[in-house]
Amino acid sequence: MINITTKELEIETSLKKKIEFICNFCNTKPTIINGNIRNITKTNLSYVEPHRIIIKGITFLAFNYSTTLYIGNLSNKLEIKDLENFLKEI
Repeated sequence: MINITTKELEIETSLKKKIEFICNFCNTKPTIINGNIRNITKTNLSYVEPHRIIIKGITFLAFNYSTTLYIGNLSNKLEIKDLENFLKEI
């Protein structure tokens, strides 16, 4: 039988502060959901689930120690520095 263990990851404080600062500047409030690490026991397989950040109904995915946000899925990239302009356009 396959056993999967899940451990919650805390979002990096500097990443959280950057996102909250940009959202405060744009008069919005983000909802941040921490990601997880999922390990299959007795194997070396693991999956890192990204942090989910919901702003104005749009889900952004983020990883710790990264300056890139992903919009909806991992194929649409957005740099954190461009988040303000993106939020103003919608």
